Amino acid sequence: MISIVVACVVLPVTALLYGRLGLRRARDARSYRDAVARSAELVLDPYHPAVGRMWHEDETQAAAARLLLDGLATVNRRGNLSLTGAGADPAHLVGHPLPDALLAALRRRTAPASLGNVELRDAGFRAVRDGFRADCRALLPFWPADPPRERGCLGCTGVMLLIGEFAFAMVVVVERLPRGPVEWVAAVATGLALIAQIVWFDEDAKEPDPERRDPLAERLGREGRHPALVELDDRDPQAAARLRVSRMRTRRGRNHGRPRRRHAPTGAGV
Repeated sequence: MISIVVACVVLPVTALLYGRLGLRRARDARSYRDAVARSAELVLDPYHPAVGRMWHEDETQAAAARLLLDGLATVNRRGNLSLTGAGADPAHLVGHPLPDALLAALRRRTAPASLGNVELRDAGFRAVRDGFRADCRALLPFWPADPPRERGCLGCTGVMLLIGEFAFAMVVVVERLPRGPVEWVAAVATGLALIAQIVWFDEDAKEPDPERRDPLAERLGREGRHPALVELDDRDPQAAARLRVSRMRTRRGRNHGRPRRRHAPTGAGV
């Protein structure tokens, strides 16, 4: 008879524990759906998805591609960027901080320069680029992290009572064999409920996954390459290849490390 009484206590307690766990997960799922909806409505800068990508698809490369497409700069076979007539005119701007900063950096140069050299040595361009990256990172995580959960005195008391209930029920289940089908059903149900409580302890102790992706990060990850890079590949594949060479060059030397040709002085021996 006592096994039936214990079952009448253990089963509702188990249902209450899993009900609490289900409510918490439902709340998390609702918060995630709300964050996904808000991130879908957010108007992103077209250069944001390029932040953090490989160098040949990042925001710097996209800004240089935009200058080439707009006819403000050209790139030669050695990867040197040169301003066109329109690019040298201070009145011409792209209308976005990144390509405009790159255009201003090229205007400060007295000679053509590679994209890698500008990125490495031009402090003005680096400041604008780093500020843009910081603004992009400030959007993440768009889904705020869960605050740390603290049980407090009441929670610790509840855990102690639960452990006591678990121990008492285990003793009752294994103390003697049930008598009759009703007690057998009650004993089996109590045993299964106790196993479920063990599983609940593990599930309840789990913290939110620190590696879970932010909804906005997921949206940025689904975005393809920057439109300027795609358009440049389609319109002028040779210029796109030269632009990649330009990004890899960081030195201004014209001979790629080869010694300069020494001309014989005028009036050398006959």
